[in-house]
Amino acid sequence: MTHFDPLSALRRLPLAALTLALLLGGRAAPAADALDDLFVEPAPEAAGDAQGKPKADEEASSSMSGWRGFSQFELARTVAGNSHWSKARWRNELGRSGSFGQGIKWKAVGRVDYDFAYGWESDFYPAAVRDDRRSEFAWREVYLDMPVGDVELRLGRQHIVWGEMVGLFFADVVSARDMREFFTQEFDQQRIPQWAARAEYFKNDWRAELIWVPYVSVDNIGRFGGDFYLTQPDLSGISATYDAQVRPDRKLSNSNYGLRVGTLVQGWDLAAFYYRSLDVNPTFSRRFVAPTAVVYTPRHDWIHQYGATLTKDFGSFLLKAEAVLTYDRYLPVSPLSARPDGLVRQDMVDYAIGIDIPFMSESRLNLQYFERAHMDKAPDLLASRRENGMAVLYNHKFDERLEGELLWVQSLVRNDYMFRPKLIWRVQSNWRAQFGADLFGGNSNGYFGRFGNSDRYYGELRYSF
Repeated sequence: MTHFDPLSALRRLPLAALTLALLLGGRAAPAADALDDLFVEPAPEAAGDAQGKPKADEEASSSMSGWRGFSQFELARTVAGNSHWSKARWRNELGRSGSFGQGIKWKAVGRVDYDFAYGWESDFYPAAVRDDRRSEFAWREVYLDMPVGDVELRLGRQHIVWGEMVGLFFADVVSARDMREFFTQEFDQQRIPQWAARAEYFKNDWRAELIWVPYVSVDNIGRFGGDFYLTQPDLSGISATYDAQVRPDRKLSNSNYGLRVGTLVQGWDLAAFYYRSLDVNPTFSRRFVAPTAVVYTPRHDWIHQYGATLTKDFGSFLLKAEAVLTYDRYLPVSPLSARPDGLVRQDMVDYAIGIDIPFMSESRLNLQYFERAHMDKAPDLLASRRENGMAVLYNHKFDERLEGELLWVQSLVRNDYMFRPKLIWRVQSNWRAQFGADLFGGNSNGYFGRFGNSDRYYGELRYSF
């Protein structure tokens, strides 16, 4: 997600031409609640006569959906540390989809945000944070789908999801993420799509997917001074400052690519993949500018990843597991280390296993264990050889309009946690309200505990159309 830049928009002129097609017609669309329902194709009978045949003067409009999207206002008050308004965001997402015929389809979705909190709290946030967060525009999806023989080809800005576990990302290695609110956003809103070409092939119970990402998006971590900036562990007696994030140059030699193959075997949904990429996760190199002062620079390095996922529905519960082997990721070392950039190259395995248990009382319980194991751990690596944790999600529907949810994610090594209770109220079919809290605690140098001064309570109201 970026600020609107006219020069950048000019460089995307071909996409702008596609977007212009969106303005050439359409009709009002019925209300929708879930994002997955926002861009469905119009019913065939809506464009035809009594015999189901399209009328000549309606053929053009029948290939285009109505406008779909949502308008949402989110308000959050941070109560830990210096109490302040941390979000007063008005978010609007709008898009439509259609067909050019002969199996060629298109979709375009844009999103505009304006956050009043960064005007209200001008004395709290640094200027760089206010400029980064106040207003934004992003293309969420802009792509063409076309059949090429037995292959389905998708070209453009798109979401490519290779795995999804509760609370955190593991095998979902292609997606970049908006980390400026850590993991407190819904995943479909937190994911940053990629400009990519994707080819999919299906044969019986097999599927294959080849992707090329020539224009790479990486995690958006914001600017130092934000509520959820990814600060590094404190070094005793040393003050730290942070440079702006160094994003990869936009050139073909920085392209990412990957292959994923999957199959269904006696109810077991199995997949394996390889992905070569500029890491979407930033690495913080450091340099000492004085004996008691250090400067961190977030950057993105080349990595290679091999992974696998499995899903199996046993009826009484759903089993999910994901594992990723990562080569050549750089990680921080002890301040006493002589390494000039404070980093060491490490290979590691991340894995997670979870079960989802539904209950007759309109409730479900998800239990998850996750771990990172560093292979041939460097002696000066800050992290432990094994970093593990657990997550518990409990959801209960009180009735058709009201449900509650509790999410607890706990590190078992550093004894820090994230706790997210929330209440969801579906006021009407197209109105939804949410109320909740994002709470952090434990070791102040832990993955979650470093946000101990960012505890907040929030409310959201969304209108979908």
